[in-house]
Amino acid sequence: MNTTTIIIILAAVAILLIGGGLAWVFYRRKHKADLRQHFGPEYEHTVQAMGDERKAQVELEERQKRVEALDIHPLSTGERDHYMAEWRTIQSNFVDDPNQAIVDADRLIQEVMQIRAYPVSNFEQQAADLSVNYPEVVSNYRAAHEIAIKNAQKTADTEELRRAMVFYRSLFEDLLETQNVEEEKPVLQEVSK
Repeated sequence: MNTTTIIIILAAVAILLIGGGLAWVFYRRKHKADLRQHFGPEYEHTVQAMGDERKAQVELEERQKRVEALDIHPLSTGERDHYMAEWRTIQSNFVDDPNQAIVDADRLIQEVMQIRAYPVSNFEQQAADLSVNYPEVVSNYRAAHEIAIKNAQKTADTEELRRAMVFYRSLFEDLLETQNVEEEKPVLQEVSK
């Protein structure tokens, strides 16, 4: 091999390495932007909780994989109607007994999550799982949960309980997704004379 051939090969290798490096940098930036856009405020919350942006990105990616592996499904129309009626009852009971209404709202959220096949054994895992599909309201859910804990300790005031109900309602409304099941329409048969 002559010197010119070696220089051309080295230049080609250098171009490939630089191109690969640039492609990797652009891929990471795009991926970061996609995660930030999908998770919204939950992205920043996770970065702050993890203390490192790269670790937070890995955590958010793992959440997405975990939730994709779950068999989460929408409610049927009948289930949705049932839970909506129950929510209206809880909400109307807030005026007379706000402490119990918060307990009932928290229970109802758990029940709807369980019916939809979200794991409900651990609050932090619930919030992480919800953040994949409902990143805009998961911070509300965390705040409502904190108020529910204060309520159980008898230290929450009425304004906090009111805020918790608003927070629970925002998540509840999102959880009420229903599947689009077309009702069978009766086939009209022509009667021969």
